[in-house]
Amino acid sequence: MSLYKSVTYQPSGKLVSVTIQYLDQGAGPVIVMLPSLARSGRDYDDVASRIIAKGYRVIRPEPRGIRGSHGPMEKLSIHDFAGDVAAVLDQEKTGPVVVVGHAWGSQPARMLAADRAELVLAVVMAAASAGKLLPGADEKPYSRLRAEIDGAGDTSLSKDERLACLQKAFFAPGHDPGVWLDGWFQEAHEAQSYARINTPIDEYFSAGNSVPILDLQAEYDAVVIPKIMKPYLGDRVTEGVILNAGHSLAPEQPQAMCDAICEFSGQIYSKHLGN
Repeated sequence: MSLYKSVTYQPSGKLVSVTIQYLDQGAGPVIVMLPSLARSGRDYDDVASRIIAKGYRVIRPEPRGIRGSHGPMEKLSIHDFAGDVAAVLDQEKTGPVVVVGHAWGSQPARMLAADRAELVLAVVMAAASAGKLLPGADEKPYSRLRAEIDGAGDTSLSKDERLACLQKAFFAPGHDPGVWLDGWFQEAHEAQSYARINTPIDEYFSAGNSVPILDLQAEYDAVVIPKIMKPYLGDRVTEGVILNAGHSLAPEQPQAMCDAICEFSGQIYSKHLGN
């Protein structure tokens, strides 16, 4: 029996329907987890089980092009990927929830808060680039280690070349990058990259106008330029650091990731429920 549920919907103004598979596990306040570039929600099996053990319900939609999620893949925007998540939450009638976006996943997480504010209580940016830089910076947003990020899942490269890409871009020193050799989805990679490049950053950067944001960085993250969100958004942003972790985060420090998400979510739901 499949662990997955699914929702099929027709986006507004579109002629073709979209089907999104998702895992829905546990009971309690809802935490939605969105995966990083070209990766599956199954990357968070360990983290999700720990969050569920703390009394939460965890929903993990699979992005289009991954596992059983499918629909048009050409010329998508971050709005489209956020709309897919919204369709899952609408079907489940969750009301407003905490949304965790790991790396690329923070982009649809923040867009969901902008497009469908009634569905989002707060956003956790886990090892996620902001998409902007502080004034005076001499590099471009989302520019660090692009060749290594793309090479990590490129099966035309040798295993050793891919391991080198994974180690440099995704994993802290001394951690095994081999755990991410598998689990890459090239069609999703291309569609998600297109959406990132072609969606104006101001449409999702701030996650709407009001929701709290946990900017949860990894100590050895070589991809993310840290401490960008708070200077722009002030007290809406709480900063946190997961020690001894790189950009992949979840396979390196699942318990610390779980604890940080649950502590923040507990505070958010306490206020929301009036406890």
